[in-house]
Amino acid sequence: MVMVLGSFSLLHIHNQFPPIHKHNITSSSSNTPKSQKNLLTRRRTIAFGPSLLVAVASSLTHLALAQQQQEEDPVEQEEDRVVQLFQEASPSVVFIKDLEIVRSPKTTSDDVNLIEDENAKVEGTGSGFIWDKFGHIVTNYHVVAKLATDGSGIHRCKIYLADTRGNGFYREGKIVGVDPAYDLAVLKVNVEGIELKPVAVGKSQNLHVGQSCFAIGNPYGYENTLTTGLVSGLGREIPSPNGRAIRGAIQTDADINAGNSGGPLIDSYGHVIGVNTATFTRKGTGVSSGVNFAIPIDTVVRTVPYLIVYGTSYKDRF
Repeated sequence: MVMVLGSFSLLHIHNQFPPIHKHNITSSSSNTPKSQKNLLTRRRTIAFGPSLLVAVASSLTHLALAQQQQEEDPVEQEEDRVVQLFQEASPSVVFIKDLEIVRSPKTTSDDVNLIEDENAKVEGTGSGFIWDKFGHIVTNYHVVAKLATDGSGIHRCKIYLADTRGNGFYREGKIVGVDPAYDLAVLKVNVEGIELKPVAVGKSQNLHVGQSCFAIGNPYGYENTLTTGLVSGLGREIPSPNGRAIRGAIQTDADINAGNSGGPLIDSYGHVIGVNTATFTRKGTGVSSGVNFAIPIDTVVRTVPYLIVYGTSYKDRF
């Protein structure tokens, strides 16, 4: 009804007045006849009324969607956050296998490869993480202790890792340096032509009991396993492989089992805050009690550069 009346009025205007230029429509000059002003106002109302309704409806829709997003299930939000955290951090975690080569009369050390068969058996497994783009891997000393002390040449270290595109591959790991006092070791793999994703290194000096933490590793050979928990305690003392005490260890209830050793303990931002290294087991059971420990990343940051450059820790150089 309104549109019909509007069309009739506009036709009547065209017969009584000359064509209206664009600048006259937008002008507020007092020279415009009163009847023309009223009709122009009527044109604007007809032309922009529906657009205004659409704009209001669109705004209400956006407000409704924003409110719906705010009212999303907090459990779902937390799950999404942990999923994303794992997806970001897991490509930097590696799986380490200690292989023992069974020599035969027809086999020399140069002929041995890393294929696990009757000529190479798995002696142990562990975890580690990519330290830099040059292929340096950080892990626990006890994970590669046999290789580090091997005088016969029968041990090999096989490392499974992934590039930045998520393509998995394996390489032989060579020991660069070890520090049994802190249960740390650095390995090196040949990654020529391959781009790696190093971990994001955090800090451990400002940790608080009650913070969330996450462990990624390969317990019992199950690759890329995520466990979650809290920082349960700080400043703990645990034994090192050489019998001395490692002070300042992080205690956590995130599950750490055989095969987790050497893997990263990360915070809610995906930053590495420690190296998972030990678990307190119930006597005679071998089962974790939920009291687990990690070497603080601040200790790792002080130690690893010396292991890469000199092959030994700073304190052992003098």
